[in-house]
Amino acid sequence: MTMKRSLEEQPSVLPMSRREMDALGWEELDILLVTGDGYVDHPSFGAALLGRWLVHHGFRVGMAAQPRWDRPDDVCLMGRPTLFAGVTAGSLDSMLSHYTAFRKKRSDDAYTPGGVAGNRPNRASIAYTNIVQRAFPGLPVILGGIEASLRRISHYDFWSDSVRRSVLLDSKATAITYGMAENSIVALAKVIRDSEDRSIRALRPLMVSIPGLVVAGARKDVPEDKPVVELPSHEAILDDPQALIRATLLLERQVHQNREIALQEAGGRVVILTPPGEPLDSSGLDELAGLPFSRLPHPSYTERIPAADMIQTSVTTHRGCAGGCSFCTLALHQGRQIRSRSKGSILDEVERITEVKGWNGSISDVGGPSANMWGAHCASDQSKCQRSSCLTPSICKHYTVTQKDFVNLLRSVSDVQSVKHVRVASGWRIDLALTDMKSLACLIREFVGGQAKVAPEHQVDHVLKLMRKPTFSAFRQFLDLFDKESKKAGKKQYVIPYLMSAFPGCTDDDMHALGDWLHSQGWKPEQVQCFIPLPGTAAAAMFHAETDLNGTPLYVAKSDADRLRQHAILMPMHRSSPKGGKAARRGKGPASGKSRGKNRSLGPTSFKSKGDGKKRR
Repeated sequence: MTMKRSLEEQPSVLPMSRREMDALGWEELDILLVTGDGYVDHPSFGAALLGRWLVHHGFRVGMAAQPRWDRPDDVCLMGRPTLFAGVTAGSLDSMLSHYTAFRKKRSDDAYTPGGVAGNRPNRASIAYTNIVQRAFPGLPVILGGIEASLRRISHYDFWSDSVRRSVLLDSKATAITYGMAENSIVALAKVIRDSEDRSIRALRPLMVSIPGLVVAGARKDVPEDKPVVELPSHEAILDDPQALIRATLLLERQVHQNREIALQEAGGRVVILTPPGEPLDSSGLDELAGLPFSRLPHPSYTERIPAADMIQTSVTTHRGCAGGCSFCTLALHQGRQIRSRSKGSILDEVERITEVKGWNGSISDVGGPSANMWGAHCASDQSKCQRSSCLTPSICKHYTVTQKDFVNLLRSVSDVQSVKHVRVASGWRIDLALTDMKSLACLIREFVGGQAKVAPEHQVDHVLKLMRKPTFSAFRQFLDLFDKESKKAGKKQYVIPYLMSAFPGCTDDDMHALGDWLHSQGWKPEQVQCFIPLPGTAAAAMFHAETDLNGTPLYVAKSDADRLRQHAILMPMHRSSPKGGKAARRGKGPASGKSRGKNRSLGPTSFKSKGDGKKRR
């Protein structure tokens, strides 16, 4: 029986070679983790996080980072693991890593040494599973991470413009751990370790009892005493796009209510989704954050990893997002319920950061999915909640969060010896911030590092409603206070608002309305995010079905020509060109043909003021 390893017993870095295994005295691995990212030993990287957690629970874990996928050599370097191989595409869906909103290949990859593109395959969950199965026939392969998690049932795939079945079936993996999988993967490792028969056939029935897993089987494998929700079958979704909306909403309910087994038939097989695993509570998150992460890329790398540089001195304070925005994967992957670390744990991590090589005195970010949700909780029984968002159309009366506590946390971080600057680089949830104007004023004056990231997304109310976002009046109110408090502090500070084009239900008229408002403020956007339907999201289902979630038809800018036209409406070149006739300027219907236009989105929206020529961010 394995026991938890003390911090002193943890390796300085997870091994990536036989030589490193020998230095640890490990003759073999229990678990091999295969990831599409470069290996950075930092708690913001999922593979490193789960690897450290498994080692902490007594398992010997090695890392195969960005292995070649045309031959098994790289995954064989440390030998066959005794229990299983875990596979993740990395921090992003591999298709999103590779392609822009207009399906053009990207030229870089922030999660790769040197920032070069092409070091991971398309549909990495499938490709890596296949190469592991070639290397180690019969070894259980467990998928995890954002790509597998959001593709766990039938889903619309933007890059092929088709509905694809569960990635579990396409990859032929043994199971998927979905969501935040620390408890699930440890439970799975213990089940495999304790099984006399470790064949996949023998293990599959046992996995149905583990929360947070997806396995393929038959109806007879489902325990009779468990509540079950039937999802529309894959074939039904192929026949009727509305079935994808129903499946997506049922999956949202399963994630948020945390109690039902979900079933989906596909080609005569049944995809079984056990109820979500119980996420780590505050003490569990503290324990996880206290593991001895080096916070640096693996020492074998000779080139810098851009994403590692960005997050090296950042601190994650909580998990989950109460917003439930229809285009976002956060609530689907991490849950709507906020799980926060304790103040003491956060301050301990800051102390450790100050000891890392290269420390420059600045904490680059203290936050999470939305920074000012730290400490939030629901005062009601979430398992009975029917809401898709805790915050829209208005903040739920049961949702409790104290903005003052977050400000006090930031001040405590500032008081740590050798900390010179503390910034909040994570996005802020505007509607929450406006519930406490005094605390928001302190946040603006003291903890904005020149730029504040907020996400109004659009200006038109019916589009915002489809997005599950607050009304635009909240953004205007925030801007007024931001300008006032920045001047009071004697600082030149800027707002980075995220804006989106081509969202389902957004017409050219709606984009012109947003553009007219920006023009009235003297702002010229230099970048705008063009909507990408991410697998598993409600917005992707709306995009595919061309209706809202209630089945009401919507205009959807689907072709690349339509999407590029909407995207261009906010660009400076468009705004300075002659308006022309109304029909030419405000076309509503879909354009014919397709265009592979260059992507100019996917980053923050920056503004340049017409009046003074200065950049407003």
